[in-house]
Amino acid sequence: MLSSLLLLVAFRSVLIPVKAAAMNLLSVGAAYGVVSLVADGGALGQLVGIDNPTPVPPFIPVMMFAILFGLSMDYEVFLLSRIREAFLRDGDARGAITEGVAGTARVITAAAAIMVAVFGAFILSDEVFLKLIGVGMATAIFVDATIIRMVLVPALMQLMGRWTWWMPAWMEKVVPNAELEPAPAR
Repeated sequence: MLSSLLLLVAFRSVLIPVKAAAMNLLSVGAAYGVVSLVADGGALGQLVGIDNPTPVPPFIPVMMFAILFGLSMDYEVFLLSRIREAFLRDGDARGAITEGVAGTARVITAAAAIMVAVFGAFILSDEVFLKLIGVGMATAIFVDATIIRMVLVPALMQLMGRWTWWMPAWMEKVVPNAELEPAPAR
């Protein structure tokens, strides 16, 4: 809830926080599905050394959600800041998305690759709970950075066009203005 309010204030848009929440749930859901498949001990579980069905400790989904939420919000704010800056400068929603993705894609994917490697190393542990955390977090970050942030977010923003930045007039008066200033023209 607090992150939605912060996104609302930072980007002066009603749709940005709604989209961000939906995208976070999508990446978390994908990661939970992979953890469940691995914990079942089938062919996917055997790839990481889990041969028999294993219960998922209840702290793993909670921990995964908290860590992924923080990382995905970082990626989201980084991407949207660049897009919003370009939009405020030119007023071109489509061009802003292209410029924002082009300017942040390498940094976001590089940061995600590092995190995937770090969490992927957990799979080498002898402890099953560490294997599950490693598989879950590596999957979640990979899905979030590549599919969600680099494909779905820009695609949804393209579909929404200028409506991406819409806020009702009554809300404009109530919400504090912490909006980015347009960058000087180059």
